[in-house]
Amino acid sequence: MANNGEIQETFQLSIRHILHADLDAFYAAVEQLDNPELRGMPVLVGGSPENRGVVATASYEARVFGVHSAMPMKSAVRRCPQGIIVRPRFGRYKEISNQVMDIFRSVTDLIEPLSMDEAYLDVTKAVASGKRPLEVALDLKQQVKDETGLTVSVGVATNKTVAKICSDLNKPDGLVVVPPGEEEAFLAPLAVGKISGIGPKTVDRLNKEGVETIGDLASMPPAWFAKTFGVRAQSVRARALGDDRDPVHTHRETKSVSAETTFASDLNEPDLLREELGRLAGNVARHLDGSGLQGKTVTVKARLADFTTFTRQGTLLAPTSTEETILEKAWELLSRELNPERSFRLLGIGVSSFNTSQQSPEEQTGPIQLSLFAVPESGQEPT
Repeated sequence: MANNGEIQETFQLSIRHILHADLDAFYAAVEQLDNPELRGMPVLVGGSPENRGVVATASYEARVFGVHSAMPMKSAVRRCPQGIIVRPRFGRYKEISNQVMDIFRSVTDLIEPLSMDEAYLDVTKAVASGKRPLEVALDLKQQVKDETGLTVSVGVATNKTVAKICSDLNKPDGLVVVPPGEEEAFLAPLAVGKISGIGPKTVDRLNKEGVETIGDLASMPPAWFAKTFGVRAQSVRARALGDDRDPVHTHRETKSVSAETTFASDLNEPDLLREELGRLAGNVARHLDGSGLQGKTVTVKARLADFTTFTRQGTLLAPTSTEETILEKAWELLSRELNPERSFRLLGIGVSSFNTSQQSPEEQTGPIQLSLFAVPESGQEPT
């Protein structure tokens, strides 16, 4: 029979210790790091307002004026006329990102990068060796600051859902720790939209049913979850209860590769639209070739002059990475949507449905978007 000491040790070993580390206003912070004249100034990283650029990220000095990522740059300039617009330098951001990820790997091998500026770290081994989770987080923050000059907000918890929510609470340079056993109580008063995967439309629907907080959500019966969330019911309920058991994935497969561009002026001429699709198809094909990937599903994204946005999807007979095949299917999908009354402000192409055996263990994850600002390079928006 196990004694109390053995039971306590087994319990401690079963607890995971997860960090979510998120660099603060990453693109803007790098620009301020490299150019001291920008420090303390409202920096807007993104495209030109004259060419319908959007904000990739804004420094915290700009955010007090209501500027946020994905906002049209024209709107950002109206809110913050003194804002300094800086074109994104994705090569530089990737360089710094690699440096930060190396720091993360010096702490643990169990890392799940989510984008250039954030990752989950499973530090259970470090804690088992005698370090407190708070100590691991403080050391990580200090190492990032010393080696890169940037600040990182860190959430510490026993699972990914709670750790990610924690990292967002006290930005910038935040640190929030939720001790084991306090997950459900910590989550209960927070807005239901804090849970990853519950977007604005779902929030509206839940609010109409009286579900406003995560605690409200957690109190609903299993049958209600099944009706409301379908196949996601068990996962959503577990996260609402603070019982997310999803492991830190050191390898996640690429789900899609896409490219999109916003035009300087609306387009409705078929020849020009096909030309733009060809350029996008070329960007996607080059990335697929470089990654050794082939996909069977082609998706076209379009935004009209009145901001109506839609996607159309088609399946190929065989997987491909060739520009010509991707363009042919994309044009087939888009041409059905053309009429003289329609003008387009944005087009995008994506390829998905890859053969998972094509991907190497080192390959990065999730959707890869090649263009956000009508420039050749891109990245994901930082927080």
